[in-house]
Amino acid sequence: MSERLRASFAEPSLPASGAIVVLLGDDLGLPSEVRDLIGENAADAVVKAAAAEGFKGKSGSGFSILAPAGLQAARLVVVGVGGATERASADFVTLGGTILGKVGKSRSVTVLFHDAPVGLRRDAEAAADIALGMRLRSYSFDKYKTKKGDKDEPEGDIEAVIAVADPKAAGKAYKSRSAVAEGVVMARTLVNEPPNVLDPEEFARRAEQLEKLGVEVEVLDEKKLDKIGMRALLGVGQGSRKESRVVIMRWNGAKNKEKPLAFVGKGVCFDTGGISIKPAASMEDMKGDMAGAACVVGLMHALASRKAKANVIGAIGLVENMPSGEAQRPGDIVTSLSGQTIEIINTDAEGRLVLADVLWYVQDRFKPAFMVDLATLTGAVLVALGQENAGLFSNDDALAEKLQAASKATGEGVWRMPLSPAYDKIIDSKFADVKNSGGRHAGSVTAAQFLKRFVNDTPWAHLDIAGTAMGSPQSEINRGWASGWGVRLLDRLVADNYEG
Repeated sequence: MSERLRASFAEPSLPASGAIVVLLGDDLGLPSEVRDLIGENAADAVVKAAAAEGFKGKSGSGFSILAPAGLQAARLVVVGVGGATERASADFVTLGGTILGKVGKSRSVTVLFHDAPVGLRRDAEAAADIALGMRLRSYSFDKYKTKKGDKDEPEGDIEAVIAVADPKAAGKAYKSRSAVAEGVVMARTLVNEPPNVLDPEEFARRAEQLEKLGVEVEVLDEKKLDKIGMRALLGVGQGSRKESRVVIMRWNGAKNKEKPLAFVGKGVCFDTGGISIKPAASMEDMKGDMAGAACVVGLMHALASRKAKANVIGAIGLVENMPSGEAQRPGDIVTSLSGQTIEIINTDAEGRLVLADVLWYVQDRFKPAFMVDLATLTGAVLVALGQENAGLFSNDDALAEKLQAASKATGEGVWRMPLSPAYDKIIDSKFADVKNSGGRHAGSVTAAQFLKRFVNDTPWAHLDIAGTAMGSPQSEINRGWASGWGVRLLDRLVADNYEG
């Protein structure tokens, strides 16, 4: 269980074994340097094989030539990069994933990127992105399998070499991407872990491992949380024999004393729905209801590993929502850390209770420049947006626009949804300050409107990742169940806007 791939960069040369990858556009013309490197016999074989396969150079398509004449490599792999328009706007991370998907069981891969088709960038940054995509594609979670399946993919570690004109520059560009890859892998693994392994206490212990990277980690146990007054969060976990935790992670990477950037994650390690119990079908997926917290931990790993020049707070609320004689009931009223009272309408609307206390705590204690929370919060967001975009809600247009720009740059999609005082009446309570559920109509919006009551005037954005974090459609860079969604998005947000 790992991403299993080691990437490096080198000047153009041919390997003695493994797979050679060449890129071909819709004109089917091999670049001159590539043709000279692989030789006329292999180049002619590519042309003939393309005709036989009906290969048109379409982006994402490909074919293999086994034991190519004149080459020592076991296979020559051709990957399409499309027409001029596609090449000009190519997503090199996705291309890297596509490449690894075409090489079969080869454990050694050399990508001839130094002389890419006309119109396709071939600089150090693009080469580093290809390596990142290959690394993300290589991830698998099979630590609990005693028998490995016979899949058409490499077994064991993979050595990938990207042939590029300036290997030193590509290697330098890849350092930060490697840190981000580690963060994505960490987030994926946390989400994939079974709930009998990853309870709130174990999750907190794994977060503490970030101390090795220089992150300051503070774990608040139930006794401390009760003393502080986080009774909305504690109410969610009171039906479980597993104790709740809040973890505060601090990375101080800026030389000055700038206000920290704050990221908050929902960490419901397993969600039965509590007394408002969920249907049995697919309840096993509720081990992933902590994907927001997993993203925050992965993000903190990425930022610390690449020594981000920013001050960052990561805060996660960790609970288990179980039904028992001690469990919270519909009709209960709890007093949150903010002092606002909350009527419990549905115990399955628990994530917002966790976030309410953690958001209030973070804005009150750290006075951050902004807060972004991530949560697998509502099934309603899947009805609205499917699994292609996370719902974005914000009280600050500038922050929302920065998130949208980072989304476009990374391909981790967000779609802005409305917030309005008009929705407040749906969650106004007859008996308390607010109720935790307004029913089915505008379910994602009213959940965000609920959270807005706990951020004061701090610039804030809420990302509802119920559709993107787990069980989302497989992509060229993720073949598993957990996607690690959000790590690349938020790392890009910090890198592009806050590291001056």
